[in-house]
Amino acid sequence: MAWLVLVFLLLIPHLSVAKGLAVAKPDCRAKCGDIDVPFPFGIDPGCFLEGFYLNCSKNATDGTYKLLTGNVEVLEILLPTGQVRMNNHISWQCYRSTTRNIDKDTWYFDFRPTRYRISSLDNKFVTIGCDTLSYNTMVNYKNDIYRTGCVSVCYSRESLTNGTCSGIGCCETPIPPGINYYDASFDKNFNSSSVSDFSACSYAVVMEADNFTFSTSYVTGYDFWETHNGTVPILMDWSIADDTCNVANETSNYACVSHNSVCINMQNGPGYICKCWEGYEGNPYIQDGCQDIDECMKNSPCSGICVNTPGSFNCSCPPRTRGDPYSATGCHSIEKTSRWVKTFVGISVGLMILVILSCLVYFVLERRKIATIKEKYFKQYGGQLLYQEMKSKQGYAFTIFKEEELKEATNNFDAKNILGEGGNGTVYKGTLKNNKDVAIKRCKTIDERQKKEFGKEILILSQINHKNIVRILGCCLEVEIPILVYEFIPKGNLFDLIHSCNAPCISMGTRLRIAQESAEALAYLHSWASPPIVHRDVKSSNILLDENFMAKVSDFGASVLVPTDEDQFMTVVQGTRGYLDPEYMLTGLLTAKSDVYSFGVVLLELLTRKKAFLLDKPEDHMSLSSIFLSSMKENKLEEILDDQILDVESMNLINGVVKLARECLNMEGEKRPEMREVAETLDRLRKTIKHPWVQDNLEEIECLLGEPSNNKELEMTSYHSLEEKAMLAMEAGR
Repeated sequence: MAWLVLVFLLLIPHLSVAKGLAVAKPDCRAKCGDIDVPFPFGIDPGCFLEGFYLNCSKNATDGTYKLLTGNVEVLEILLPTGQVRMNNHISWQCYRSTTRNIDKDTWYFDFRPTRYRISSLDNKFVTIGCDTLSYNTMVNYKNDIYRTGCVSVCYSRESLTNGTCSGIGCCETPIPPGINYYDASFDKNFNSSSVSDFSACSYAVVMEADNFTFSTSYVTGYDFWETHNGTVPILMDWSIADDTCNVANETSNYACVSHNSVCINMQNGPGYICKCWEGYEGNPYIQDGCQDIDECMKNSPCSGICVNTPGSFNCSCPPRTRGDPYSATGCHSIEKTSRWVKTFVGISVGLMILVILSCLVYFVLERRKIATIKEKYFKQYGGQLLYQEMKSKQGYAFTIFKEEELKEATNNFDAKNILGEGGNGTVYKGTLKNNKDVAIKRCKTIDERQKKEFGKEILILSQINHKNIVRILGCCLEVEIPILVYEFIPKGNLFDLIHSCNAPCISMGTRLRIAQESAEALAYLHSWASPPIVHRDVKSSNILLDENFMAKVSDFGASVLVPTDEDQFMTVVQGTRGYLDPEYMLTGLLTAKSDVYSFGVVLLELLTRKKAFLLDKPEDHMSLSSIFLSSMKENKLEEILDDQILDVESMNLINGVVKLARECLNMEGEKRPEMREVAETLDRLRKTIKHPWVQDNLEEIECLLGEPSNNKELEMTSYHSLEEKAMLAMEAGR
């Protein structure tokens, strides 16, 4: 009986009434009718985060309440999953046999721009009816447009089956991720006139998948509309801000303020939500909102003594008993332990030891197998050649990394550390043991030629030392496809600088400087590297910007070393649409002039601030180069130039760059200039600007800060200080 007393004493602290969990902020309404309204949502001023205001409306007739966001009714707020259940209207069309007319009422669902997105996992687009074709036009948070259709047919009442939605009387299609707008409509050539004797109406709607089970009465009658009163539930994902957890955690308005809470990146678009740790419940968006769950009070999981702990619990057997207090068999008296139980325990221990020994042998053999495979890859990719070179050259700044080192640097190649993805591979941000940030590239494929020559080629690339080229710091060769390690360039790339929605104002002088620095890098690869190197994927996203916004050419994943005895050679066509040399695409013959063509497209991006390839244009105007050449031919060049650089003083400079771009884009490679000639031309153009250092940066600062600068003061300031101010202003604009 003594152990029963002990159990009672341990349970005394849990017999008191548990403190209520925080839902809304203090002095804020926590309910609208029967619906809980937890923070970050709120009804009253000061009771919600930006984007989470809700309206609690009272019906004057029956006194009931409705919770609304805009004009859409909110049915339930699911805080732990970051979702809201809302009411969504059903679109319909009905054939009236008496008038031989088709009546219809279609709806669209628009949450642009808000923090809400239609859950792609929990909803589907449903179409009900006979001889019905419905369309669903959708837009995501990036303004990408999708369109899908759903066809439902039936031949008679007997062809319909309850619970089956596979195109007979009912069809359904999934929803892409990130959607925040959809518009349902019906094809006018499909209607129920031929089957109106048993099915007159059709319906289309995006709705919660778990709330829909097909019934034949939805087709033969009006049950679908009447049962749901014209609306059905839809699940919407929501998120806090547009930042990832890593970025948000560094800001002052980080939303996961409760202890014992964790930040989770959203999968259905940008942003994050907060959750309480396992073993805690409540509201992670409120100070001390996540409180410990008393597992011992909630149907105790122990068959013995249960003791609650922060975030968990412990079970133990009472005195003079033994067993498993966590299992259903529970604890039993020591004196009642039978001989067969001891025998069973002995056999179990013996078997466990045998299993452990077998596992150890297996793991040892597997480790040897893995080590053999790694050694094979290391030799295949010329690892011994690199080691010999490193030993023979004192101070050779190149490292051969172990796979485990790079896994540790990237948190096992966590998707949160991805800097960018392309046709050649994925680039991750990593931090080495010496706290140095690096860019780590995992290539996707490697051809047989590269396998044989990899060691030699990487040796040559590692010795490239130019201020405008991203340095390769090392590689990992003990994997199936080698991993490359580059210096980390912190300020992103030229594509994002000139094409992002919040892109800053950039003067012509700065654009010309970035173009010249990039051209110098390519000229070095073509004319002074030994052997010469053709980049093969020149584009604005491969021109990075360092902390001083100096241009650095990157991504040699597609680069080719030019054979010393050949000016051009055959290779598999690689590159990016919009930048590819047409002559190279037709012949497969690669030359340094192919890089010149691609660089000409980059010059057009700097002049026009338009993307190299435009999917929303007619086929003959999809590429920026074709638009440029057509505009020149029609004498309408000013219509495509960026308004920020169009002024009388800059036109001579702009015309010079336009002429150079036209030469680079010549359809015949032989007639294009060498890359070193391009760099020299850009240098001459920069020198034609009056007071080049002061003038470039004066324009840039005025453009970025939106106010005139003091000319006299700027003339007394060095170029480097002006450049630094301009770059800081550009960074603030990003």
